[in-house]
Amino acid sequence: MNFNITSISNDELEGKLKHKIDNKTKPKGALGTLECIAKQIGLIQNTLEPSIQNPTMIVFAGDHGIAAKGEVNPFPQEVTSQMVFNFLQGGAAINTFCNLNTMNLSIVDAGVNFDFKDVEGLIDAKIDFGTKNYQEQPAMTPQQLHAAIERGSTIVKEHQSNDCNTIAFGEMGIGNTSAASLLMAYYTGIPIEDCIGAGTGLQEAAILNKINILSKVYNSYSPKSAMEALATFGGFEIAMITGAILEAAQLKMTIIIDGFIVTAALLAAQAIHSKVIDYCIFAHNSGEQGHQKMLRFLDKVPLLNLGLRLGEGTGAAIALPIIQSAVSFLNQMASFEDAAVSDEVVKR
Repeated sequence: MNFNITSISNDELEGKLKHKIDNKTKPKGALGTLECIAKQIGLIQNTLEPSIQNPTMIVFAGDHGIAAKGEVNPFPQEVTSQMVFNFLQGGAAINTFCNLNTMNLSIVDAGVNFDFKDVEGLIDAKIDFGTKNYQEQPAMTPQQLHAAIERGSTIVKEHQSNDCNTIAFGEMGIGNTSAASLLMAYYTGIPIEDCIGAGTGLQEAAILNKINILSKVYNSYSPKSAMEALATFGGFEIAMITGAILEAAQLKMTIIIDGFIVTAALLAAQAIHSKVIDYCIFAHNSGEQGHQKMLRFLDKVPLLNLGLRLGEGTGAAIALPIIQSAVSFLNQMASFEDAAVSDEVVKR
């Protein structure tokens, strides 16, 4: 698939946004990062009066072949499907935060190793019942990868057609920190052993075992392209998020990037189309040690640092009110002229 993603760079509009921001009733720069967010969203939407409309979280779930053995994951693979039911019943952390912040929530079966049949409320985009074990063969075929990217793209189009202009992605998949670590190593060039962390709670000995296993996997392959790497190491949920990010950027939506797994998908998307990064706001710094290195690689500073390492899109949902605050001050705060307040600095 080809995505037509354009840069948000616009010197004239950027100057006007800066003038509008600087002339609010405050010292220049006094609203800090909110000013940067307001300007970015104005550029994304090509307007001096941006808005956050129908903000939506899409959680993609998928299983990973390597998790069936339980060698790199403390929780069994069945937890993926169990958590999908928890999402659908409203009992997970992401449900709580989306409800609190009036954020729409959709749950997608990207490739869970479970037959959900026609369970109500679940978007069925299943590619297969989990990926293959990359200890033995690539996680997915090129055809499966293209299907995953296309389905992620289609799901975003459907949400955008319902007047959504701000979107975030979450994930669920036992073993997906292993896939994200492998992808991180490929896209950043950081040694694989420096990309691996505790995931959902591995202790030191288990982390060393995970490093040993994933190092062998990484050194067994030599992907020749960004797409081949995603097919080799990725999960269906990660591939689908990659397609979703690319489509959201093509549609000029504001994209709120969550933690380690979603940022791995972003690394893949950026390798496919570099301009995608223009549309991204980084919600938080995950407690998974590899995520901090990803952010440094991308030269991005996240909004929050709460030690979160849950996934599900929770960091992005928590960050939404900060982003809304940025747009709100840009549109509603008075200027010096409107409020008849002097903007002259006293000379001493």
